[in-house]
Amino acid sequence: MDLSSIFRFSDMVEYFPKILSRFPVTLLIVVVSVAGGLVLGFILAAARIFKIPVLRELAALYISFVRGTPILVQLFVVYYGLPLLVAPLGVDINHWSKLFFVLVTYLLNDGAFMSEIIRSSIESVPKGQLEAAASVGLTTFQTYKRIIPQAFKIAAPAFGTRVVGSFQATAMAFTLGIIDIMGQVKAIGTRTNRVLEGYVDAAIIFIIVSYLLERLFTWMEHRLNGQTRRKENGIAL
Repeated sequence: MDLSSIFRFSDMVEYFPKILSRFPVTLLIVVVSVAGGLVLGFILAAARIFKIPVLRELAALYISFVRGTPILVQLFVVYYGLPLLVAPLGVDINHWSKLFFVLVTYLLNDGAFMSEIIRSSIESVPKGQLEAAASVGLTTFQTYKRIIPQAFKIAAPAFGTRVVGSFQATAMAFTLGIIDIMGQVKAIGTRTNRVLEGYVDAAIIFIIVSYLLERLFTWMEHRLNGQTRRKENGIAL
């Protein structure tokens, strides 16, 4: 069998710039989903931490649904369900860009996972600090203003892992016709009947970006730990 009929290195090199040119679309999905997911995550986490009636139960149900279903299912639920949900309000979004539905889906997905990271990191802060804050008359806002920096340090590794996971999960966005990295691979494969080369290119991009993100968050974690140690040494002195 002629190996060139299966894989051609020259084609891989030719397709790489075309596939890489769609990286900004993938990056947009990650940035919006992570930033929006953090905001939503704080809201969901607060509902559960402060045991707000009704909202606490709704948040738990929502998180359970998102964590228990594949992102592909969520994409189609949002794509077909959101227009039906807003239709009674007189809003027709059926003709909106598919990218909008992708952004909403990934934001909602990240929000659920981020909320658990935020909640678990805040609740891992020793209860004694809450009691000490209450004993000196600090308000709830003042108390959590001091706790959140500690919680952020605890959450840093999980947050980094989640961002990398979000980046990799964008590979499903092409199912709605989004021409991102994977969408470009599919488009090239349709035009040329050469599929493997494009997938290898996509794999290279995902591996490199994932590695860089992991290194970035590892550096941030070490920096946070270093700052904490310097503060502790300063207090000790």
